[in-house]
Amino acid sequence: MFKKILIANRGEIACRVIKTARKMGIKTVAVYSDADRNALHVKMADEAVHIGASPAAQSYIVIDKIMEAVRQTGAEAVHPGYGFLSENMNFAAALEREGVVFIGPPSPAIEAMGDKITSKKLAQEAGVSTVPGYMGLIASADEAVKISGQIGYPVMIKASAGGGGKGMRIAWSESEVKEGFESSKNEAAASFGDDRIFIEKFVTQPRHIEIQVLADQHGNCVYLHERECSIQRRNQKVIEEAPSPFLDEATRKAMGEQACALAKAVGYTSAGTVEFIVDGARNFYFLEMNTRLQVEHPVTELITGVDLVEQMIRVAAGEPLPFRQEELKINGWAMESRLYAEDPYRNFLPSIGRLTRYRPPVESRTPDAVVRNDTGVFEGGEISMYYDPMIAKLCTWAPTRLGAIEEMRLALDTFEVEGIGHNLPFVGAVMDHPRFVSGNITTAFIAEEYPDGFQGATLTEGTLRRVAAAAAAMHRVAEIRRTRISGRLGNHERHVGDDWVVALQGEAFAVTIAADPEGATVRFEDGSQHRVSSDWVPGQSLARLDVDGTPLVLKVGKVPQGFRLRLRGADLKVHVRSPRQAELAALMPEKMPPDTSKFLLCPMPGLIVKINVAEGDEVQEGQALATVEAMKMENILRAERKGIVKKVAAAPGASLRVDEVIMEFE
Repeated sequence: MFKKILIANRGEIACRVIKTARKMGIKTVAVYSDADRNALHVKMADEAVHIGASPAAQSYIVIDKIMEAVRQTGAEAVHPGYGFLSENMNFAAALEREGVVFIGPPSPAIEAMGDKITSKKLAQEAGVSTVPGYMGLIASADEAVKISGQIGYPVMIKASAGGGGKGMRIAWSESEVKEGFESSKNEAAASFGDDRIFIEKFVTQPRHIEIQVLADQHGNCVYLHERECSIQRRNQKVIEEAPSPFLDEATRKAMGEQACALAKAVGYTSAGTVEFIVDGARNFYFLEMNTRLQVEHPVTELITGVDLVEQMIRVAAGEPLPFRQEELKINGWAMESRLYAEDPYRNFLPSIGRLTRYRPPVESRTPDAVVRNDTGVFEGGEISMYYDPMIAKLCTWAPTRLGAIEEMRLALDTFEVEGIGHNLPFVGAVMDHPRFVSGNITTAFIAEEYPDGFQGATLTEGTLRRVAAAAAAMHRVAEIRRTRISGRLGNHERHVGDDWVVALQGEAFAVTIAADPEGATVRFEDGSQHRVSSDWVPGQSLARLDVDGTPLVLKVGKVPQGFRLRLRGADLKVHVRSPRQAELAALMPEKMPPDTSKFLLCPMPGLIVKINVAEGDEVQEGQALATVEAMKMENILRAERKGIVKKVAAAPGASLRVDEVIMEFE
């Protein structure tokens, strides 16, 4: 077994590999860029080596710099994580020449399967069902348009060396092909150093289901069942689960055996994933093979009990697999929610800055439930604009799917993040969505259920009343605390009333509170009531309450005469007022936000890549105005209405802050 390994990656996956290496008694080496000097993976590793400037193209994907770090530290093996150099044949070959073990497949297997174009050809030759498409390289946007017309719209434009949603676009028309081709090439070059593009038919109403395989150097290959990854946005997975609620045992077995056959055909060793598109009739089509550890590997670990990172290291060291296919059973159900530094209220645009508060739920393991959080950040740390916006993977396990969903709901409710925009409200809303709960999902779920973007969840009447009762009880506790402030005038004691009006989500409830030492009973005008108990103290940002014997967890902020409460994707301003205050508040005029309709504002901190118009140009609704790059993704900003450009305030190459003016219209 190795004594020291280097992790050629950053963030949560570097931390994940370090944990397993530590458990195995193996020392670890971290590498870091300027932006990651104080990162968590650097603090966790036994050694750390600086490898260059912040952009990945100047540090994490420069093979020579990684090789120098290997030589400098004497690492015997390298784990590449995912992304960056994990599927780079030249990197694996460079390590082999140096006599250093690559904890992954051999370079010929990476070359054969890591390239999407080559892998599709090999799959077709092996008799695997594949999605129709054009497997040759495409030189220009005009050629892409011609090929797309021959395949038939819609089409998927994909980077040959891509992954993680980078360099991928769905196009429904010629104009979208031209635009998507250029953006895909640019993203692919920036993220992978390879701008080759291919096009395939986009299968409508598909499910994205993938098979985890594990192969050793002794001819053994097993599949560790499937993961359902259909909840995606811009081809980027958001929620994954294992197993799939859609597959039957016969389809699972057929997909698993086909995945193993494909792996054996190319001499594959280590962990890998064969991705399939599955239609409504359970017909499955080979999509691609990822010759690396997947982001969502924890859900497979939770249902099989297999530490995939440990097995990758053991396979790389020449050990045989310690189990046979028939021993790999499915135990329970696992969910994974990816925490992204993306603001769902601003169309999921990247958000950077300091994590002023970062309090994940407590990790735990019992026979009935597991909570696990794989992360690469810490409170007070910075979220950088240079890398992928994913900062944590929250996972839960339970004996059943509904149990795993409920554990995820509670874990998301207790996950505190402040200082940046993040998608916790969105994944919380998905966990409560009836269609998701039923398992009736496709890769179009987000587009179909949130066609106008995410504006926050609307709570049901029952949940709304429970929150109103909790807010009334919490407000009364806070008011009583205020009466105990020192320095009061004698004989001027303030009395806290029992009657309140709670206003939230466009509704107002008149309530009466009957308090006792164990909590409070909150009665509504219609005669209904809720029993509320809690040890919440005013000023705490998380309130764990019991309402009618059921847990209710609220993230708590302060607003005048009430609270800002967040749960299950809802972000509520809750006002708790006396009846007279409520009567007067109804007469107050509402303050309107400033009119910014004549400006194109930068929606996120980012780099201006392209300005498409000039001063004096007339623009049409939907026309591309500018392209902003942030966190390795290009975002095209479009005109919301017809108009004339009065002034262009930013130029390509400029770095802008959120809401900084890019251009003004007449």
